[in-house]
Order: sequence, then C-alpha cells, then structure tokens
Amino acid sequence: MPHVSLHDLRRVADALAMLKGRTILGASVRSDFRQLKLELSEGVVLVVALENTEAGPPRLEVDLVRHSDQAGGQLEVRFDAV
Repeated sequence: MPHVSLHDLRRVADALAMLKGRTILGASVRSDFRQLKLELSEGVVLVVALENTEAGPPRLEVDLVRHSDQAGGQLEVRFDAV
C-alpha cells in the first residue's frame, strides 16, 4: 500500500476546501491516469497528479491555479541578443 504523508493529505484537503461553492466547467484525465485536471468557475484550475521520484515512492502533487485577468493566461519571455 502506498504511503502518503500527512503534509500531502493536508495540501489536498486545503485545495479541495477552496473549491466549495464553485462550478466544475470541465474535467480531464491523462491517458495513463496519473493526472486529473478540473476547470472551475472564476478561472480556477485544480490539478492533482502522481509524480514519480527516483529516490522513493511516487509523490502526490496538488496545484490550484488562478488565472490572472491582467495576464490574459499567457507569459511572454523575451531573449535579448548578446
């Protein structure tokens, strides 16, 4: 049975608590079932993934992403010539 740390479980619980009252607009699962992405109202995306580590058992990753209205959802990176 895989071991999940208490810290990881608290992160999952905190992320899920922030979803209360929001509407799920879309959901997708990666073909290998290692990532779940929920698109929610107000531009919020919840990503739950299982990440392999070389130094031990897989690690549970939970990310709650809020899209900024000002950024438009894109990041512009400029490379200056030297």
